[in-house]
Amino acid sequence: MEFSTRDALGWRMASLLLRPGHMSPPRDVAGVVEWFGAMQAQDMASGLWSLGVRLPGSTVADVQEALERREALRTWPMRGTVHLVPPRDAHWMLAVLGERALVGAARRREILGLGEQTADRAVEVLGAALAGGGRFTRDECRQALTEAGVDCAGQLLYHLLWYASQRGVLCIAPHVGNEQTFVLLDEWVPDPHRPERDEALATIALRYFRSHGPTTRQDFAGWTGLTAVDARRGIAAAGDALTTVRVDGIEMVMTPELRDAGPPPPVDDLWTLPGFDEYLLGFKDRSLMVDREHLSAIIPGGNGVFQSTVVRSGRVVATWKRTVGRKQTVVRMAPLVTLDAAERAQIEEAFGPYGHFVGQPLRIDWP
Repeated sequence: MEFSTRDALGWRMASLLLRPGHMSPPRDVAGVVEWFGAMQAQDMASGLWSLGVRLPGSTVADVQEALERREALRTWPMRGTVHLVPPRDAHWMLAVLGERALVGAARRREILGLGEQTADRAVEVLGAALAGGGRFTRDECRQALTEAGVDCAGQLLYHLLWYASQRGVLCIAPHVGNEQTFVLLDEWVPDPHRPERDEALATIALRYFRSHGPTTRQDFAGWTGLTAVDARRGIAAAGDALTTVRVDGIEMVMTPELRDAGPPPPVDDLWTLPGFDEYLLGFKDRSLMVDREHLSAIIPGGNGVFQSTVVRSGRVVATWKRTVGRKQTVVRMAPLVTLDAAERAQIEEAFGPYGHFVGQPLRIDWP
């Protein structure tokens, strides 16, 4: 079947849980994270709002409490980057999607002047120190390593925490105050799901395309970090749960249920999305959602740090930054297109759910 980019964008908004689709939306953190399979969460505040925007009426405290109940956890499952994942799936995601990152760790250790034996020793030290329900901040992890004679100065600590997590020993627990904490993955998830490789590849393929589709196999490979061979293998293993369509001549993959629901209505939504949201980060080709000349404003310097965005009718029209004060949160806007007074008023109104989420009045500043 042949469809237009307008159709693809409408479907994609529904897949990303930003507009009604053919299915009932997830109603809790566990459901949203399981729907996506993994959600970028390198920046915690952005990760929280990525969940909040898909759970209308929720607050920061609601999402934090859900994470404390272990509805999702943070680790480095793919591309060497922190994501929220379903807890029972963390072990197999690290094993299947993280294997290429571990291969590349040797080069990183060489740059840092870190020997493999020292890295493995750090994993042993942290595993022993946290055994029995321990929960350490970064500084407490540093102290445990230092007392054991493991150098963790400078960038070494981050690498060692990443390496221990990539090995499936640690994972990131919810913050305590403003402090990131670490626990043992096996203790945090005592009953992991351990599918065979083909089932694992099929699972991540289905979750990616149902939450991002329609999109391409290349986008799937880029998102997961899988080889092209494994990306094709995962799609094939998903069988009839996925189907292909053509969008302006380009082959894309999606779920048949979404396709069979028919062409979606025109996209006229207005969203205030965090940085690192799957709306942009989940794709290699972002041309459906943003003009090429605006990419440098959204990802300054091409360094992988995504700015928060305002999305109107499916297209990015502005970026924004927040400053949290004691009594209010200031949102500073940076329009990418011309916005008249009425359009600016609509955007300010669209920030209402975010104000409720953070529990503070907002002040919107325009240039």
